[in-house]
Amino acid sequence: MSNFIYYLAAFALILGILIVVHEYGHYIVARRVGVKVLRFSVGFGRAVWSKRIGRDGTEWAIALFPLGGYVKMLDEREGDVAPEELHRSFNRQSVWRRMAIVVAGPLANLLLAVVVYWGLFWHGTEELKPILGTPAIASPAAAAGFENGERVLKVGGELVQTWQEMRWVLLRRAVDQDLIEFEVINQGNEIAVRQLNVSVAREDGWEGDALEKLGIGFFRPRISPVVGKISPDSAAAAAGLYPGDEILLINKKPVGTWSDVVRSVRSSPGKALDFEVQRKLERYLIVITPAVIEENGRQIGRIGATVRDSGYSRSDLMITVRYGPLSAFGKALDETWEKSVFSLVMIGKMITGEVSWRNISGPVTIADYAGQSAKLGIGYYLKFLALVSISLAVLNLLPIPILDGGHLLYYVLEIIKRGPLSERSMEIGQQIGLALMLMLMAFAFYNDINRLISG
Repeated sequence: MSNFIYYLAAFALILGILIVVHEYGHYIVARRVGVKVLRFSVGFGRAVWSKRIGRDGTEWAIALFPLGGYVKMLDEREGDVAPEELHRSFNRQSVWRRMAIVVAGPLANLLLAVVVYWGLFWHGTEELKPILGTPAIASPAAAAGFENGERVLKVGGELVQTWQEMRWVLLRRAVDQDLIEFEVINQGNEIAVRQLNVSVAREDGWEGDALEKLGIGFFRPRISPVVGKISPDSAAAAAGLYPGDEILLINKKPVGTWSDVVRSVRSSPGKALDFEVQRKLERYLIVITPAVIEENGRQIGRIGATVRDSGYSRSDLMITVRYGPLSAFGKALDETWEKSVFSLVMIGKMITGEVSWRNISGPVTIADYAGQSAKLGIGYYLKFLALVSISLAVLNLLPIPILDGGHLLYYVLEIIKRGPLSERSMEIGQQIGLALMLMLMAFAFYNDINRLISG
């Protein structure tokens, strides 16, 4: 239950920030061009809290259904307007001013992404180095000749410093390329060039993890099952386990790495386990009963022993990426632009059938990712916030009636025909837009439910 509340809170915070930023973009530009704002609402339906603020008495409200928001402006099409305030009505503004008000919402979301990325790049983030693990058998990575422990230097000629950079460049190029060149360096400091066939990533419309399909995984150093420290008064200490003991078998099953030990212990709370260990030149059989520990609402086992130093330091696997203020700003602009373009490309391929509609995520999946990123740390959470903000901006700019992009389409047509569209045309457009959005929401919820069922 506590895990559910944590994920819900992480999702609610992201959703609240995105809605407020988006609607504030509309609000601030409307005020700048002289339009009177009647209500600024976070959410739809009946208001659960509201307060009137400012010279115009704008109502600021939080409504019952928080999946969205709106800014209500003075408009003759929605009610009577006093003669002295006609000049402040939205419908009386020039088409260029109306376009500025409408586009301000998505632009605010894009600006939020730029600011978040700028702060992260300037402050610096610690990330995984692009070090490759042993490729999966019979995978494209194995066919390309990738070896365990190789570090990626370039992907398609682009320098990469982190695992995320490598993944992003690979995905971006895999959209329309079959062969991608990797420049790698092995643990003997020998540089090699690999040709990776990435066409398999596009199979099934990009469903699933593309890197997993390619056989690419992160380097995991083999950590021998040798005991490091023993906690006093622990189950391991009571049973007679000593630092330096190498664990060979648990319940007569061979142990290859320390992960095998952890897996066996965690899955056996309160159950006696037979440990066969090597101590110097002798073998000993030790019976240890893991203590029962509560973790995230379930019981796990713990014996109070840690692994001996594996020989790998944190700096061997991690890198801190940091830029100066100007370089960080340029990097933030590039990151926002590239992800926006990539989103548009993937939407286009979804329409043509090259990308599966099963890739559409609904609120449940977004909440799950929000919770996971929050658990990883503030940097990961902020990156997820920026990514969702970009997605929201791109979605809203699509030329679908009911979205901001649909209104922009109306105004472009108004410029072309030198006059506003008829009320009937706009009404039909709104109905089509609503139908499309309902269909999109249905796909998103279906995919969420399908992911929950299939795991």
